[in-house]
Amino acid sequence: MSWHLGRLAGFDTETTGVDVETDRIVTACIVEVGGNTPPLTANWLINPGVDIPEAATAVHGVTTEKAKTEGQPAEEGIAELVAGLTQIVLAGTPLVIMNAPYDLTLLDREARRYGVQPLSEVVGDELHVVDPRVIDKQVDKFRRGKRTLTDLCGHYRVKLDGAHSADADAIAACRVAWRLGQRYPRLADMPVWELHKAQAGWHAEWAEGFEAHLRSKGDADAVIDRSWPLVPQQREGGGE
Repeated sequence: MSWHLGRLAGFDTETTGVDVETDRIVTACIVEVGGNTPPLTANWLINPGVDIPEAATAVHGVTTEKAKTEGQPAEEGIAELVAGLTQIVLAGTPLVIMNAPYDLTLLDREARRYGVQPLSEVVGDELHVVDPRVIDKQVDKFRRGKRTLTDLCGHYRVKLDGAHSADADAIAACRVAWRLGQRYPRLADMPVWELHKAQAGWHAEWAEGFEAHLRSKGDADAVIDRSWPLVPQQREGGGE
């Protein structure tokens, strides 16, 4: 059975900002869908231990006060997230993550920050990720326009309720992944481990091309990270 017809697990976070090395997780969701099994959803509201900028609150709606009064301690929440994802990965379920290097790298740095063994170290090569953003760029390279989750939902006719909430985005990413598998038989025919490996190559190829484009436009210092689905930690104590 093709990977897109079986169980899929969506993962998404909302955060204090966009710097994976220093910003913190505020909300997160893991949702399991498909495979002729009822959906399972787990949500987290985490006190990040730092003030949440107004710009971030404007995106996801969580204020510093709300996180402090209703959120669980960050160390506890991050440990639960890693444990939950570990269980899913070791069960053989692919993780669907829109722009995986963002969410997985942020979670990795959060885990290291609180002394939790990172997901990548726990599951190793068992980690299989489906990233709709990477796949869409590969199968429809020359389509104009943005490639945000909202854009992909519009293009693939996927319902998106409550964009920029972790649970809505996680479910929508799974729906887009399913649509991709339905629309492109060559994707559906790939074992998920092969698809995972292919995406790493596709992302590196895109990053190299985009970097060259930026440099041709005058940005001589442009550097686009080739890493996927996780940016490796570059230095001891990274993520502090």
